[in-house]
Amino acid sequence: MNNAVLFVITVLIWGSTFFAIEFQLGTVAPEVSLVYRYAAASLLLFGWSRYRGLRLRFAPRHHLWFLALGFLLFGINYILSYHAQIHITSALNAIAFSLMVWMNILNSRLFFGVKAGRGVLIGAALGAIGMFFLFAPQIKEVSFSDSVFFGSVLALLAALTASFGNMVSQSTQKQKLPVVQTNAWGMFYGTLLIGSIALYDGHEFNFDSSIAYVSSLAYLTIFGSIVAFGAYLTLLGRIGANRAGYAMVTFPLVALILSVLFEGLEITATTIIGAAFVLVGNLFVLRTRKTDSIPKKKAEQTGNEQLLTST
Repeated sequence: MNNAVLFVITVLIWGSTFFAIEFQLGTVAPEVSLVYRYAAASLLLFGWSRYRGLRLRFAPRHHLWFLALGFLLFGINYILSYHAQIHITSALNAIAFSLMVWMNILNSRLFFGVKAGRGVLIGAALGAIGMFFLFAPQIKEVSFSDSVFFGSVLALLAALTASFGNMVSQSTQKQKLPVVQTNAWGMFYGTLLIGSIALYDGHEFNFDSSIAYVSSLAYLTIFGSIVAFGAYLTLLGRIGANRAGYAMVTFPLVALILSVLFEGLEITATTIIGAAFVLVGNLFVLRTRKTDSIPKKKAEQTGNEQLLTST
């Protein structure tokens, strides 16, 4: 599967998960729903690996990487993001996550010595401008109280945590660890973390048997977790976190388009301008080759050592 297809799959699925998540809210606590989601996803990936005869036994040092991936990308990231949304709007949360493209640029430079090209920097800047235009109406209505400031900090920490998770995934792929089994173990460890926190907070592990909840849970498990993360992390390993991270800027645009089609969201001049900036930014980012400022072998050694230290 080529890179363009992987990028489109990632953006379309994650852009549509906003609708599915709406059906998850209400009866079951968000943390408990996340436990169901990633427990099911990891079991399906383990089952698929077993069916295909893929190896599931790895050295203890590899499980340290799986643990780091699970905690960062499938655990802490989601916990912080869900709690951030208690205090801020989804628009501010989306903007915070769009900044992950810049975090990936800085972290790739720090951990792997990868210097972002001019096209990537221009594209990332255009994407950031586009995001502010897209969500301008919602931003105008925000009152920057202490609660909003706290929520914004949580959202930025969630994005930063996810960016560190991106670095871990990139490092595992440099070690030739397979994406499917890595995600299976990562989601398993992420489930343990979220489940432990849910128990500590006293959440009841109840279940909503309604068609809306079950079908949205199935969609988030199979497509939002297994397919989208598989596509995104494979893309990340191929083209680097600098460019793959632009998906975080693009998928909110898909969510807005779906809102226009199915929820009656009004198209404004700022929406059109924002969409144009995001799409042009796509051209700059995805058509730019990644460049390494230090030799590949040295970059891998440096990234592995620093990531092990940080995790």
